[in-house]
Amino acid sequence: MGAMATKAGAGLGATIRAWRERLSPSTVGLPSARTRRAAGLRREELAERAGVSVDYVVRLEQGRATAPSAQVVASLARALRLTVPERDHLYRMAGLVPPHDDLIPDDIPPGVRRVLNRLGDVAVAVFAADWRMIWWNPGWAALLGDPSTTPPELRNFARERFPVGSDAVRIASWPVAVRNSADSDLAIVSDLRRATVRFPDDARLAELIRVLTVGNANFARLWASGAVGAHREDHKTIEHPEVGPVEVDCDVLTDGESDLKIVILSALPGSAHAARLRLALAADIDGAPSRTC
Repeated sequence: MGAMATKAGAGLGATIRAWRERLSPSTVGLPSARTRRAAGLRREELAERAGVSVDYVVRLEQGRATAPSAQVVASLARALRLTVPERDHLYRMAGLVPPHDDLIPDDIPPGVRRVLNRLGDVAVAVFAADWRMIWWNPGWAALLGDPSTTPPELRNFARERFPVGSDAVRIASWPVAVRNSADSDLAIVSDLRRATVRFPDDARLAELIRVLTVGNANFARLWASGAVGAHREDHKTIEHPEVGPVEVDCDVLTDGESDLKIVILSALPGSAHAARLRLALAADIDGAPSRTC
């Protein structure tokens, strides 16, 4: 009985009801009367906002309607003001494939930006889903050089790792060695393959794949392998011109909704490289402020 109740409570109808009840009437422009007995939106209010009948909402919540169309699911997601992960979950519960986002976002959510601005003792940069660099903090500019000297359209980590012809794309001003370059290259390629599924209509991403496939034999070989994955961590040595070699761990965090990649470079606490990292951050050769590109 307990297992059945748990399963029912996690189903399509129960989830829609939970989302309906959490949505404040005032959030959607409805008066919050003291006489309301519903915790959130009433069924008829959700039905009106979604453009479906009240009876259909009842049947959905009671589990008597289990296969809503994609159009109905999209309307419910908008009416319930779902986040992208919640929207995708609703599609999957209805037995449907979630819709693709059209374009790669370059915007950093305010909450993420506040966290980034508090990471003062590490080098941090943010990349879009296609590995275009869109933000960096002063620590990144001090450790690797100011990326603003490279045009924004070429400020791309994949373009740097897989050069095309004589086009010397640089987002680091001095040499950076990777401990396992083969694994790192494969991770970047597979990461881009994931992005093509997430953003199939993004022209910028399509052009990047075309340029790299035609112009770089290593990228073309790895792309043809069909690998799919994500770039998460690495170990790098940065040949800093003032403090010498700095070994850092490179960790990649991903924002779930927009697939932003937050790259954090830090050194082992108490090590000689941690001391060099502090010196490099203090040197701030370029004096570049954090910026959004």
